[in-house]
Amino acid sequence: MTDTSPALDVVIVNWNGGALLRACLASLAAAEDRLGETLSVRVVVVDNASTDGSLAELPRLRHGPEVIANPDNQGFGRACNAGAARGQAPAILFLNPDARVTAASLAGAHAALMADPAAGIVGAQLLDEAGAVQRSCARRPSAGSLIGQALLLDRARLVPSHFMTEWDHAEDRAVDQVMGAFLMIRRSLFTDLGGFDARFFVYYEDVDLCARAQDAGFSVRHLAGITVRHEGQGTTRAAKAHRLACFLESQIRYAAKHHGRATALALVATAFGAQVPLRLVQALVRRSGTEAGEVLRGAGLLARALPGLLRTIGAPAPR
Repeated sequence: MTDTSPALDVVIVNWNGGALLRACLASLAAAEDRLGETLSVRVVVVDNASTDGSLAELPRLRHGPEVIANPDNQGFGRACNAGAARGQAPAILFLNPDARVTAASLAGAHAALMADPAAGIVGAQLLDEAGAVQRSCARRPSAGSLIGQALLLDRARLVPSHFMTEWDHAEDRAVDQVMGAFLMIRRSLFTDLGGFDARFFVYYEDVDLCARAQDAGFSVRHLAGITVRHEGQGTTRAAKAHRLACFLESQIRYAAKHHGRATALALVATAFGAQVPLRLVQALVRRSGTEAGEVLRGAGLLARALPGLLRTIGAPAPR
């Protein structure tokens, strides 16, 4: 009797991604038709309290999509963990709603991951809507690079940039981090690591997961021959103030977790003393009052979150 249990669990976290989510699921359905029995896929959609009717008329798949409708926005990492807990496949793909896959990308990434016992995480070559390669792989942040990037010293090449923009991403290789837009991981490793650190509401949760996978002795690999269309910021583009606050908060949390409280406090200082003022100046130079207002609102959101953030940095990650 043929084993029909899924070999790959796909987890998609959605927040007001409506049309993007449906296009993503349609690409999975088309891939599933071409895969046949070659690779059985199960899909879970975790919706973080969307208000745009995202869950209406979702394309159907052979296994799913199972839908988890959260009553509130629980953040990316926590939602990923909830979706992963619904499956048992030996590999998990975390896929953004603004990504579109093919049978070749699913099968190729899965084969590459499972063929190498030392590989813990694999990522794909992400292409924008025009077909250009996105420089999506990143370096593991050091204390110095975090502070230097916050001061924009990477633009003067005084510290390395976070993303490996100098590399064309044209060959397979081990990297420090692949983007969470298409991140495939062994379930056994994901379980051993305790999943994503749910303290990262959004941003840096993929950086943290890849760092912990490497610390556990597994490689993180970029697969240049596996291509995936990715719009980028498809579900967060409209929430600029919220996005800025979440980015700065997660940067501080990452610094505290991996480099200590002193580095985190230095990043708090650079957030209000450098990053916010520099972003504000850039908005004013562009004569964009709307953008300047979003920067100020983002700074306000971070300021309101700061007391709780300072109490929790350095504490153990919740399970």
